[in-house]
Amino acid sequence: MTARTFIRCGRLFDGVSGRSEPDQTLVIYEDTIDWVGPSTAAPPAAAGDIQLDYGSRFVMPGMVDCHAHISYGNALSQEDIDLYATMEFRTLRSMVAAQAILKSGFTSIMDPACSGLIAPAVRDAVNVGLVQGPRITASGRALTTQQGLYDWYPSWVGVPEPSTGVMTGSMDEAIRIIRQQAKDGVDAIKLTMDGIHARRGGGGLIAAYTQAETHTMVDEIHRLGKLAVVHARGREGALYAARAGVDVIFHASNICDDGIQAVLDHGGCLCPSLALLVNNIEFHEPTDPSAPWWPDIQRRELEAASRNLRRAREAGVTFISGSEAGFAVTPYGEWSAKELEAHVEYVGFTPAEALCCATVTSTRLLRERDRLGGLIPGKLADIVVVDGDPLADITVLQRREAIHAVLLGGKPVDLTPAPTHARHFSEFSQGMWRRIYDRDYVRAHFEKA
Repeated sequence: MTARTFIRCGRLFDGVSGRSEPDQTLVIYEDTIDWVGPSTAAPPAAAGDIQLDYGSRFVMPGMVDCHAHISYGNALSQEDIDLYATMEFRTLRSMVAAQAILKSGFTSIMDPACSGLIAPAVRDAVNVGLVQGPRITASGRALTTQQGLYDWYPSWVGVPEPSTGVMTGSMDEAIRIIRQQAKDGVDAIKLTMDGIHARRGGGGLIAAYTQAETHTMVDEIHRLGKLAVVHARGREGALYAARAGVDVIFHASNICDDGIQAVLDHGGCLCPSLALLVNNIEFHEPTDPSAPWWPDIQRRELEAASRNLRRAREAGVTFISGSEAGFAVTPYGEWSAKELEAHVEYVGFTPAEALCCATVTSTRLLRERDRLGGLIPGKLADIVVVDGDPLADITVLQRREAIHAVLLGGKPVDLTPAPTHARHFSEFSQGMWRRIYDRDYVRAHFEKA
């Protein structure tokens, strides 16, 4: 008979009730929670059963990051995401990135856009046991147009093949790409509903697709049994996506009242990904190439997002949690838990609500959603053990030393830090100079007095 694992918990937060209970015990059989309740009522352990004593610690479900780009490589620029590293190197690096996120207490992730089929490949490697990693729900390349997010290069360059986006020149082409991605085994298909193209005079971002086009693509995605997920920061893109019945809108910073109602009408949800905005504001330095303008843009969006997302929450919209890990300001394994703090500070969640969002509500979009959803009997034993009480201080989850243990399917995860900052020399080969060496500069710095 397979040995059971008994876990004694100082306090147990199951993610369902919204509260923690003292002196509880979990009993795990194989990879599933078999029993949970007061330690005084726990079934007797048999010879050979494993006993883990976390009697002085806070035990909670594994967290979910529904917005993590494992192929981005902690990118410093858009070119870093798409161009220099080979697809093979990106894939190997992505496995390490996924492991780093797991080690920080996030036992499941969604990757909504990647180069090629890197995220589905890492997902499959994890699922067949080649490597240990979080449970991954994966997309392929995001569909874009000239007004969409991923068409960020000049028109004479276009969208290169290794990009994390793919250009849709017509609805026929969009449908072909959707069907190809479904054939290739993605779990979700991402549409970019806006980019940086705005109307003059404060009209906001222009939607990349029309309402009719959005409906056409979302209907086909759902017909093929896949999740329809979208990037939309602007009012128009969020409204069109919500009306089309997408499953989740990432960002939705400028969503309007009609958009909020459409999300409610169609049963969708919002994933604000505020950690990226907050870190761009807090971490920028004068030496950053974007320093003169980027932080102010992020600050204005954060103010709008806080205002609009609070209204959405008050209206009853469902929120999920995702940090947009994968950029230089949101490196893997570092700031995913900051999204919980942002939900509290900017959207009005209580710490308990933020924890429930990140551990149970966010599982609704995952491949394994039927087997995930809190520390209750019948669910997978994905567990985080914390030194500290996140209900009293939600920021404790951002401290690496506070994550005492992570269990995936009841099995301990090695928490040795992963080297996610590693870069291949080819990624630096194009960055040859940081300034213009005109005669005045050379005279001042190179010529001898």
